[in-house]
Amino acid sequence: MAASAVATALIVGVPTAVVPTPFFGREIPVQWWNYPALALTALLSGLVLGTYLRPGPSSATPAPGGRLGSVGGVLSFFAVGCPVCNKIVLLLLGTGGALSYWAPLQPLLALASVGLLAEAALRRLGGQAACPAPSA
Repeated sequence: MAASAVATALIVGVPTAVVPTPFFGREIPVQWWNYPALALTALLSGLVLGTYLRPGPSSATPAPGGRLGSVGGVLSFFAVGCPVCNKIVLLLLGTGGALSYWAPLQPLLALASVGLLAEAALRRLGGQAACPAPSA
């Protein structure tokens, strides 16, 4: 689980330049809420991914929460990213639209992302099989 959380933090944080590296930069400085959003995303994603890595019998039916976790992870990438560094947003809204319309929506995307990841974690953990207690 910890390795999954660190991997998620790097996969989301490095390209969005929330985690500073010489490879990527931002035009708009990192906002204060980007750090807790990235931390919660990494923690919850690590929890969800950890349930997939648990060895055990496989089932033919897909486990609940997979799509919610995927959507939550993608949303977190758009939430913490620089509003004018996102080529899709720039193409659709332009620089002025990215700063006027997209940037104010990013904290809401972060909340939606964390909510979806939390729901995915609850569904995944709720579907885990309980170990029976040994009888005396």
